[in-house]
Amino acid sequence: MLRRLTRHPAFQAFAANLLGLYLALVYRTTRWTLIGGDAIDTAFAQHGNVIAAFWHENLPSMPHLWRTGKARAGIPSAHVLVSRHRDGRLIGDVVKRFDLNMIHASTSKGGAVGMLAMARLIRTGAMMVITPDGPRGPRRQPAPGVAQLAAFSGKPVLPCAGRFAWAIGLKTWDRMEFPLPFGRGVIVAGPAIPVAREAPEAALPAIAAGLDAACDAADAALGKPRR
Repeated sequence: MLRRLTRHPAFQAFAANLLGLYLALVYRTTRWTLIGGDAIDTAFAQHGNVIAAFWHENLPSMPHLWRTGKARAGIPSAHVLVSRHRDGRLIGDVVKRFDLNMIHASTSKGGAVGMLAMARLIRTGAMMVITPDGPRGPRRQPAPGVAQLAAFSGKPVLPCAGRFAWAIGLKTWDRMEFPLPFGRGVIVAGPAIPVAREAPEAALPAIAAGLDAACDAADAALGKPRR
């Protein structure tokens, strides 16, 4: 019965609203540091817009990453690819309160449709946000979609990460941490990674290395061990 209750649309809406309010509190009370602002400025100056990517474990910091990019580059809009699965819909309901637009698709069902929709939006100047190892892993192993989208659109991948000094570790496949308010937070952006149109999947190791490096830099800035 409890499982049926948690799957009810009314409960999902209530949970999404509550979590969104909580994250807004966390963002307002966190003392933020940005590492790699020059990488953001250079990427947008050279390419107009980019595909921002980060590992799934960084999802709690993603709306603030969007705010940071919007403030620095004057981005008109950002779109996030989320799964059609129930968990993906919940994530979408949470982050849309932060002026993020959802594209509901998955790598197994509707992935091609989502890819085409994102490519069209990139051409209008919108920023794309992707978790290459989402929605269910394996952890820190990028699916081909991020490289394929970069190759198709001609835009580079900007590796990003976000960490909180005060957080509770969750026993999830991605080792996500649930942030707590009134602490320190770090947003990291690394150098943009170009992807060749002819062989996009050849860029996947470089994308993975860039995302790992961004996470390591965020952890180091907070004095936390590498994960």
